[in-house]
Amino acid sequence: MKDSELQFDHSCHVLYSKTCKKEIQSKIALHYPEAEREMIWEKVQRQYVDFLSDWRKDLGGKRNFHNGAGGTYDCIAIMSYYVVCKPVTFFREIEEIEENLILPSFRKLKFVNCNKPFWKKLMHMAFLRAKVGCDKWHDYEMTVAPYEKNKPIYYEFTACPAAEFAIRNGLTEIMPALCNVDFAAMELLHARLVRTTTCANGCKCDYAICGDQDPYGREHPEYRDENGYRRNRERSYR
Repeated sequence: MKDSELQFDHSCHVLYSKTCKKEIQSKIALHYPEAEREMIWEKVQRQYVDFLSDWRKDLGGKRNFHNGAGGTYDCIAIMSYYVVCKPVTFFREIEEIEENLILPSFRKLKFVNCNKPFWKKLMHMAFLRAKVGCDKWHDYEMTVAPYEKNKPIYYEFTACPAAEFAIRNGLTEIMPALCNVDFAAMELLHARLVRTTTCANGCKCDYAICGDQDPYGREHPEYRDENGYRRNRERSYR
């Protein structure tokens, strides 16, 4: 099956990115002999179409800014791969696919240093712009706290389509592999993400972002929970 033959409603959904396709196919090549790879890839594509056949019709296709590369639909493609290849794949591999999709764009921003007020304020403005798109589509329900110079940037999602999709389809076990990349992305900007919960394992996905030299990060030590989520503890006074 060719990508051009995939049948779903393009007015509300989009195709996974070319980079995502390449990542999934590379993992298939690691696990299956050459004679089986095309068949496995077709199963992944059919699973993707099946997933979208009766899922949200209000997401606006290409008009929705969250439908870009690395967005919700790459997550659904990764979940399709996971469902088809579950006997051979593993958690770290899923996490690696997501990192390879998201982190290259952040590596290009290595000049950004969130310890400096200019970049911190600019990042806050970027989140405010993102909220405008969220308010338009009501896919991600986003709240951004007012900017305060001496405090971390704070925003939260109380709705996330990727989490909603995983919950609906019984795939929450791999959500940590998709969510953890947020921590790695911030580290590339000389920043730290402090998070206690996500929409997949709680009622919100919270983002407190500070510079990597800010004591706030040290006061909320990071750990991995029993499900594989990177999370932060409540304030430590040690």
